Amino acid sequence: MDLEKEVREKALVWTKAPYDEQTQKETLALLEKGGDDLIDAFYKDLDFGTGGLRGVMGVGTNRVNKYTFGAATQGLANYLIAEVPEGNLSVAIAYDSRNNSKEFSNDVAAVLASNGIKVYLFEDLRPTPSLSFAIRHLNCSAGIVITASHNPPEYNGYKVYWNDGGQLVPPHDKGVIQEVRAVDVATLSFEYEPGLVEIIGKEVDNSYLDALQKLSLTDSGKEDLSVVFTSIHGTSIVMMPPAFEKAGFKKFHTIAEQAKPDGNFPTVKSPNPEEAAALDMAVKKAKEINAEMVIGTDPDADRVGIAVKNLDGEIVLLNGNQAASVLIYYLLENWKQAGKLDGKQFVAKTIVTSDLIEKIADGYEVECPSVLTGFKWIADIIRQKENELQFIGGGEESYGYMIGDIVRDKDAIASGLMLAEAAAWAKSNGSSFFELLIDVYCQFGYYQEDLVSVTKKGRKGAEEITELMEAYRKSSPEKIGGERVLKMLDYQSSIELDIESGSRYSIELPKSNVIQFITEKGSKITARPSGTEPKIKYYFSVNQTLNSKSEFKAAQKQVFERISAMKSDLGV
Repeated sequence: MDLEKEVREKALVWTKAPYDEQTQKETLALLEKGGDDLIDAFYKDLDFGTGGLRGVMGVGTNRVNKYTFGAATQGLANYLIAEVPEGNLSVAIAYDSRNNSKEFSNDVAAVLASNGIKVYLFEDLRPTPSLSFAIRHLNCSAGIVITASHNPPEYNGYKVYWNDGGQLVPPHDKGVIQEVRAVDVATLSFEYEPGLVEIIGKEVDNSYLDALQKLSLTDSGKEDLSVVFTSIHGTSIVMMPPAFEKAGFKKFHTIAEQAKPDGNFPTVKSPNPEEAAALDMAVKKAKEINAEMVIGTDPDADRVGIAVKNLDGEIVLLNGNQAASVLIYYLLENWKQAGKLDGKQFVAKTIVTSDLIEKIADGYEVECPSVLTGFKWIADIIRQKENELQFIGGGEESYGYMIGDIVRDKDAIASGLMLAEAAAWAKSNGSSFFELLIDVYCQFGYYQEDLVSVTKKGRKGAEEITELMEAYRKSSPEKIGGERVLKMLDYQSSIELDIESGSRYSIELPKSNVIQFITEKGSKITARPSGTEPKIKYYFSVNQTLNSKSEFKAAQKQVFERISAMKSDLGV
């Protein structure tokens, strides 16, 4: 059977009951149109991965809609019922500012309640960290947040959390996936008994805000630091302003044009604080009022980007590794000054995050495990160590940070507060956030990272990404950017290969589709297909010694030349 014929037969099912009239109508229109749009919508089932679902909204088995979300929810319900036979099941649900997020959250709540599961549904949009906090605060069995993070407006998604407030990890991720794939959409019910869905809001919000204040390490300089904030039309507008007010920041300025939640993100090309253009309005405002810091968050407020004044007084965007490095340094230095470091604490990072964080931790004699990409693995290691070691903080290169363990996922609210607190502390000591970064470089080594994302959409794009990864596995480059490659780490096969000796060592982490190359100069180059977008990502990290601030600009030029040569060799 040819692909288009197979797709048409699959789509015809969506033109009849139990699918609702609107879905039937939209599917008929898609069938009439035919072509790539029809094929992409139905050629496969939208995969429920280890983090949940994410995709383009619309009708079809490969699209985000009431039924793909409903099937995911029924699978989760089946797993919870089997896993917690004692009953008393409850699930917290939050949603972001994206188009249809509120409707999807109601559909998801209905499916859970139709299975007799208690649902705590936020009264309105809330940040992802609020959901993670609510799970533990309300003693829930699981949690769901409707979000596609910083993806384009046509996307939405669905993330699942376990009872510790972290995203699903083994064995629960695979258990839920298995149940989801077994669901027959025709059996879905959206009808439930009154009383099973409880609306939550201010009480949880206030408890979260109180918990954030307990993370603070100092009040120094907070009244004097000028901060410009943008929610980029997302959920952080609900929590960031009250958090900063409660913390004692007096010069906190919100970008009004981007304060209204809007799933079309009308003032930006992309609602991603990793991209400089997303913070343009805030940076312009900061220049006008001579503010020291800009803070911007993605739609569900788990990622936060910052811009600060550099050595020349210009507002510059910092990357996630730089922000994370200063954050970890600030946390550890203040814990040390308070006499709270006693060998029973740890910080954490991911394998694609700067090794500078590990160097800083070593300097304070604090453990720093590296885990797979994704904050669910940091949450998992917190859970593993929580009776043994106290978690201070952690970060990843993609603008995600966690302070303490009140939330078990990236938290733009807590980390935004702590980044501003570090800037205020530096200012009160006659320094600045950027100067703190240079001080860290001089003390622990200058590490510079860069990221290139190559988008390859659709079925053909997915095949190209697979072929690229297999090519790297079969044959490691001899040199990258003129630097001899000494090691190749294949996290899929859990093998570290010493290229010169041929020796192989085991990688003690769960399997993941990631390849890393380590060069003679200690540079690290990583290739990793995105788990949420049609992209392959290349991470570059180089390092060298920095003796003083006066050497920084020359050193910066040198490291970027090295990274440019590496990109050229890999053709990205």
